[in-house]
Amino acid sequence: MNNSDKKPPADKTNQAWGGRFNEPVDTFVARFTASVGFDHRLAQQDIQGSLAHAKMLNSTGVLTAEELELINSGLQQIAAEIEAGNFNWSIALEDVHMNIEAALTERIGIVGKKLHTGRSRNDQVATDIRLWLRDQIDAIKPMFSKLQEGMIALAAAEADTIMPGFTHLQTAQPVTFGHHLLAWNEMLERDYGRLLDCRARLNQSPLGAAALAGTTYPINREFTASELGFTKPTENSLDSVSDRDFAIEFCAFASILMTHMSRMSEELVLWTSAQFQFVNLPDRFCTGSSIMPQKKNPDVPELVRGKTGRVNGYLIALLTLMKSQPLAYNKDNQEDKEPLFDTVDTVSDCLRAFGDMIPAIETNKASMYEAARRGFSTATDLADYLVGKGIAFRDSHEIVGKSVAYGIAENKDLSQMGLEELQQFSELITEDVFDVLTLEGSVAARNHIGGTAPDQVRAAADRALQQVRSRS
Repeated sequence: MNNSDKKPPADKTNQAWGGRFNEPVDTFVARFTASVGFDHRLAQQDIQGSLAHAKMLNSTGVLTAEELELINSGLQQIAAEIEAGNFNWSIALEDVHMNIEAALTERIGIVGKKLHTGRSRNDQVATDIRLWLRDQIDAIKPMFSKLQEGMIALAAAEADTIMPGFTHLQTAQPVTFGHHLLAWNEMLERDYGRLLDCRARLNQSPLGAAALAGTTYPINREFTASELGFTKPTENSLDSVSDRDFAIEFCAFASILMTHMSRMSEELVLWTSAQFQFVNLPDRFCTGSSIMPQKKNPDVPELVRGKTGRVNGYLIALLTLMKSQPLAYNKDNQEDKEPLFDTVDTVSDCLRAFGDMIPAIETNKASMYEAARRGFSTATDLADYLVGKGIAFRDSHEIVGKSVAYGIAENKDLSQMGLEELQQFSELITEDVFDVLTLEGSVAARNHIGGTAPDQVRAAADRALQQVRSRS
């Protein structure tokens, strides 16, 4: 076929890449491949990156001062429209980047098309996501502090409140409620450290990596990295545009955090039940039943527990997304945003809910104390007492086991037995045994760092609060 026989190209679907195509994209395919329906959340970060990129292009002589001023003014107008909810997003333009670029060109003319010099949507989106996630992490950090401060304050207030400690959900040894709350705080403190680690690793700039190999234009990647608050540019252009391990790392942090919060939620659900009656949640954190008027359902902790599966699923989704991708960028990575966005939203909502709810927990000290008296929770204390009298631990373990069997038969806790009853198991037991068989004596005896003694709990709460308040 000679040139005169060729059909003219069909209308281009997208001004960014339509020149190579002879027919428009199918209407369904356009909708199927478009990401603007969700990646518009990156708009402010996209504009932030474009402003830094334009400033750099001016510094290297690619843009004149007048062109820079036009670009800056146009982008700021667009940012204001987006913020006000007045911007018209178009699926035909595929994504947040092309929507903003098209709007800019419409406002300032051909200069708007110069903005993309020296970059690609590949490094652009990688930069946008890092900027967005960094902003979200910075918004999440104070939520941690609020939750932890409330939890620590409650722990200090409940340092003397005795409750049963459990293993296998069976009564093990008495602890204090304050000690239990500080165990929750330790989980959160490690989670906070993981969040900071994630922020540190993602805070490198991919901008300038272009499509995959860098660019021939004179650019200054250190300049844009500094303008955007990154610690440095990324080192390898292939890796810069293609990996989403920073998003995976955030989702891994989120999964561990949500797993911890799910464990807390499970305990709250148990403790608020009629069978435990350890704590009460204020009505504002609960709902009722449409048919059973007596019900007060702990919906907030139940939902947090349920949302853990959602977040864990997103982690697996992102890991699966990346596992078979060759270098460099692939369209698969369009699927990285919705899991990340929803993970951030879910974590933020759960931290906010817990931050409001945990400090408002009301304790039922009498129920906790009575529960600790059941189940022979001071049996280990009796064994340790006998060791102190010179009996080998394995022998004392057997002696106490027999005394527990007797207590079960007689429906008596160890602390309820008389001295003569206890002496039938060992003649070395004397009157001082009751100092260790009481719940108060048991918790007070664990008087070391990390122990449940009330004085240790108060000291640990002070240290924990100082740690949270020392955060910059």
